[in-house]
Amino acid sequence: MPNILDRIDSPSDLRTLSAEELTELCAEIRQFIVGAVTTTGGHLGSNLGVVELTLALHRTFDSPRDVLLWDTGHQAYVHKLVTGRREAFTSLRQAGGLSGYPNRAESEHDWVENSHASTILSYAHGLASAFELQGVERKVVAVVGDGALTGGMAYEALNNIGHSGTPVLIVMNDNGRSYAPTVSRLSVGLTHLRLNPTYVQARQRIRNLLQGIPGVGGLAYSSVHGLTSAVREVVTPHTFFEALGIRYAGPIDGHDIAEVEQALANASEWEGPILIHVITQKGRGYAPAEEDDIQRLHDFKVKPIAPSDRSPSDRAPKGSGLATELDPVAVIPPATYTDAFTRALLRNAESDPRIVAITAAMPGPTGLLPFKARFPDRFVDVGIAEQHAVTAAAGMAMAGLRPVVAIYSTFFSRAFDQANLDVGLHNVPVVFALDRAGITGDDGPSHHGVLDMTLALSIPGMTIFAPSSAPELEVMLDEALSLEGPSVIRFPKTPAPVVAGGTVGSGIHARRLREGDGGVCILAVGKMVAAAEEAADKLRVEGIDVTVWDVRVVSPPDPDMLVDAARHRQVFTAEDGMRQGGAGMFLADAMATLHRDRLLPGDDDGDAGVPPVTVLGIPRAYIPQDKPDRILARFGLDGPGLAQSIREAVSTPVLPTSDPDD
Repeated sequence: MPNILDRIDSPSDLRTLSAEELTELCAEIRQFIVGAVTTTGGHLGSNLGVVELTLALHRTFDSPRDVLLWDTGHQAYVHKLVTGRREAFTSLRQAGGLSGYPNRAESEHDWVENSHASTILSYAHGLASAFELQGVERKVVAVVGDGALTGGMAYEALNNIGHSGTPVLIVMNDNGRSYAPTVSRLSVGLTHLRLNPTYVQARQRIRNLLQGIPGVGGLAYSSVHGLTSAVREVVTPHTFFEALGIRYAGPIDGHDIAEVEQALANASEWEGPILIHVITQKGRGYAPAEEDDIQRLHDFKVKPIAPSDRSPSDRAPKGSGLATELDPVAVIPPATYTDAFTRALLRNAESDPRIVAITAAMPGPTGLLPFKARFPDRFVDVGIAEQHAVTAAAGMAMAGLRPVVAIYSTFFSRAFDQANLDVGLHNVPVVFALDRAGITGDDGPSHHGVLDMTLALSIPGMTIFAPSSAPELEVMLDEALSLEGPSVIRFPKTPAPVVAGGTVGSGIHARRLREGDGGVCILAVGKMVAAAEEAADKLRVEGIDVTVWDVRVVSPPDPDMLVDAARHRQVFTAEDGMRQGGAGMFLADAMATLHRDRLLPGDDDGDAGVPPVTVLGIPRAYIPQDKPDRILARFGLDGPGLAQSIREAVSTPVLPTSDPDD
């Protein structure tokens, strides 16, 4: 018999299905998503948990006329399936393929290219306000996870929605899990009754008793069910949301399509803002995701594997080859920068009780779970609230602690104001460990960590480390923890190069890896060191002898490195961050400053000046998803690309650089 899913090409196709067909469709969708994601990689847990909820939303509302919004966007796979993108799932998260998040270019059903949490309520407020102002009858529905409500921006939006009375329908998807166990007193209140055995048992006994009364059992049951619902609403959720001016209803079973549809239909008649609280199970229908008790992921993710004839509903045993985050035995990755960070942090914390570790709902991906286990009293998870994490760290540093804030590079931009004015302005010793710096790949433009260097360089007094290997990261963390001011250590997601023992730098000094003949010098930042050395090897065979420096510390730059670079006829800088305002431009400016201040050798007789500096980096653009190495190669930021840039420059006559004082 043909699959029901094969007949679903638009949301309208869902409205003709019977209850039995909907149940079968849910099973087919879960099987489809598991099969697709285990082939291409992607997010499983969140999507498996919202199957029934998504179908109920699309059966109740008329998308795209009615606006369906998702916070965060990685829970939108089911939405994509039922809006005509089933065939595109073979290219999920691949170059030129289906995005792992809503994408306005893919479908009129996608309003927001949303991948960072806690933002969608603000979008919803703006859209609903615009429709209301224009006199347009369109529903705005925002699906928000309980984890998103740990972010301050979500509270700001709730306050404004409630105050203005804007007719936004909020669906709170409560699975008790966000990037990690949800960090919120509100979430405790939301789940208190449903986890209380006494309440649950007593409620069931009353239901059974009432339904057994001859003649009036059904009526009595309905009346008391309403009473218990009213009592339930007296607890935290009702009080909290209605104090903000938002009507609260629930909680209801998010896997009961009929119940969800009825709640949505009733809520859509409410004239002001209203919140429907639904309870779902993250990873529903797939045992590894359901049983993910490690609780270390921002979502249960599956890495891409070769196609297999394994039934996708089967649990993958240890070492089976199904490469899930839950089964680290399946694929043993090379040592990562994150592993090195974890080792160095634990080693330092053993001897220094002032060290505390802070994260924003991502203790696992940032390598802090071992720290949490070893030093639970010195570990802080603030939830999805990077701004609070940074300012709280500033306060801790003022009181004599040594806070280390571990977040993804892409999320550092969310807390730039706090890093600038709360940490930088006060010159307090906060260490920012920015994981996933540079080009990250499959998650697309919202997750590339290409802005961190530009942002950090804008903060006066910020020391910026860029390790080129795992051992370098360890010595850099040691150094950062000894500084009296703020510092950043940025490191990539990709595996760390294997280096020989002792081949690391020290302090805040750069390290010259090879000395050329004075023609060309490469100042390589972080992971670009490996590409620079590969380029130098290629060029040496062609008779071009290149000097290579591992910059190590971008700010303050090592003056010995700048002086040495200035003796060359041409200088190249290479980084895997934004070119505009990045490390290369900063180093070129520092070199020009040395020349202006007459600190470069040879200035007395006028023989020396500033050589031409070619800055190589990521262009000012939103970079689509692809494998990191392919993206870097496309921009000439691999060994062959750097070699080609140098060949072209060497073959072009170099014009003398004018003295700015002339």
